Amino acid sequence: MKLHQRSDAPELMDAEVTDPETLRACLADLERINRWTFAYRITLAWLDQLVAAHPPAGPLTILDVGSGYGDMLRRVWIWARARDIEIELIGIDRNPQAVSVARAATLPEAPIRYLTADVFALEEAQRCDIVISALFAHHLNDSALVRFLRWMEARARLGWLINDLQRHPIAWHIAWSAPRLLRMNRLVRHDAPLSVARSLDERDWQRVLDEAGLAPSAATIEARFPYRYAIGRIKAVGAPCRTW
Repeated sequence: MKLHQRSDAPELMDAEVTDPETLRACLADLERINRWTFAYRITLAWLDQLVAAHPPAGPLTILDVGSGYGDMLRRVWIWARARDIEIELIGIDRNPQAVSVARAATLPEAPIRYLTADVFALEEAQRCDIVISALFAHHLNDSALVRFLRWMEARARLGWLINDLQRHPIAWHIAWSAPRLLRMNRLVRHDAPLSVARSLDERDWQRVLDEAGLAPSAATIEARFPYRYAIGRIKAVGAPCRTW
């Protein structure tokens, strides 16, 4: 696999219509991978930084784009309860089957709402305090990623974070071999190494941030173990956003 530039090959999860049980198994396997690779702590550590900079004076509205199985939102709920932070959590995914699977995996008392929507089709008035995404950015081509960065910048009052893969040969070999050794779902076996090939390196991120109109000092690009990037921005405090 050549990794000197991003792959534009489609992932099966984006291109193939599948039955609900196959999708559920795929999303459950991805949750296992996220647990084993400590992926959640990247987002949770950033949230700690954000609330340290902007101690909440009221409920926080956190929007997760490409929420999939809802596992990140459930971890954020645990994070907020441990810190006695009142939150409203919203997950957006354009796949209605994924939304159904996420709802079924979420306790009724969790303050999480799941919406089936294309993020770019949401109305301008729909804003929130924080936007997060995990393993979503690499699904977008460069032009859509620039659009997404601008979308987050326009809608997140306090800040936004992208938690995604790093395009790296070692990451690709791990993503190819681990799902096969662990006999994971066929979608994961196909898409995991392709996700790495579709992901960005640091120069790519610098370029798309520049194309989105974000100054080098506005957002941070931080490498995280193992083979992840945290692309984030913590803003100055703005007016409250309560229009969801």
